[in-house]
Amino acid sequence: MYDDVTYGEGLIALSRVVFTSNIRIGRHFHANIYSYVEHDCIIGDFVTFAPRVGCNGNVKIEDFVYVGASAVIRQGTPAKPLTIGRSAVVGMGAVVTRDVPGGVTTVGNPARELARR
Repeated sequence: MYDDVTYGEGLIALSRVVFTSNIRIGRHFHANIYSYVEHDCIIGDFVTFAPRVGCNGNVKIEDFVYVGASAVIRQGTPAKPLTIGRSAVVGMGAVVTRDVPGGVTTVGNPARELARR
């Protein structure tokens, strides 16, 4: 872990997880083996990363999101962070290149909507 990382209660970070700088993590975040969270990310409560998830800089992940194994979340910008909405699901191996609305399941490369709840 590096500079300015804050996290809520119940954090589970398995082996080889990397947090860089200026990161805010909510309660009960579960980061599986080999996942990483880059600079300037905000992660909500009850978010789960399966193994090898890559969350690049300037990303906002809202509450109750599940991100599948080996998914990659593209970097946003300081002016417009890439956002994954509340209760969204990102499928295994998906490459997220744009915002994901809440309650939507996305899959593929680039990630596209599969289902809505």
